[in-house]
Amino acid sequence: MIKDNVNNINNKIASICAHLRRDPKEIVLVGVTKYADVPSIKEAVDAGIMHIGENYVQDAVKKLEELDTLGVKVTKHFIGHLQTNKVKLVLPVFDLIQSVDSFKLAQEIEKQALKIGKRVDILVQVNISGEKQKFGADKLSGHQLVKDISALKNIRILGLMTMAPEIEDKDIIRECFKGLRLLRDQIVEEMGRRDHMDMKYLSMGMSADYEIALEEGSNMVRIGRAIFK
Repeated sequence: MIKDNVNNINNKIASICAHLRRDPKEIVLVGVTKYADVPSIKEAVDAGIMHIGENYVQDAVKKLEELDTLGVKVTKHFIGHLQTNKVKLVLPVFDLIQSVDSFKLAQEIEKQALKIGKRVDILVQVNISGEKQKFGADKLSGHQLVKDISALKNIRILGLMTMAPEIEDKDIIRECFKGLRLLRDQIVEEMGRRDHMDMKYLSMGMSADYEIALEEGSNMVRIGRAIFK
């Protein structure tokens, strides 16, 4: 079942990309595994999933250790809200932190990264929709946050991440994704390339809305339910 789901999603992404005249190879499919057990994750990886995303620190560390024991090779993304006191647990086991939403958090990542001699890849999370229940820098401060973090030596910014509202109105969802793309474009236009910044990823789109996200320029989608349902 999981293999079929992965194949169906990859085929759907390929179809959307063909329509948009985009290369499907540029799309990073992150399997969101927060509710999946280790055998299910292994099945997804065997089916071709090369990236997984976890939300909860303690649960993730246990699962990732077990996957390592089984010899499962996969790129690990932390996609949940990260508290500063959990940074030291996250850095050794994750390859990319998608949810950096404040300079305070970035400073703690910088501090802990220096201790273990690691350069940490991150995405800056922006709350484009402005929903109070969502984490992320607001649209106005997101640009400044990227500027501030880009001065830190042990962090490399690889792009932006957002989540659209969970609503039926596709126009509102589209505007959210469009807003992140425009913000990325503004940042690139103003700041260009820097030693610690390469704004190559727009992480937006989940099981219910990844088609719209791809149409608006996403090249990293986070899909859980459609894989592990």
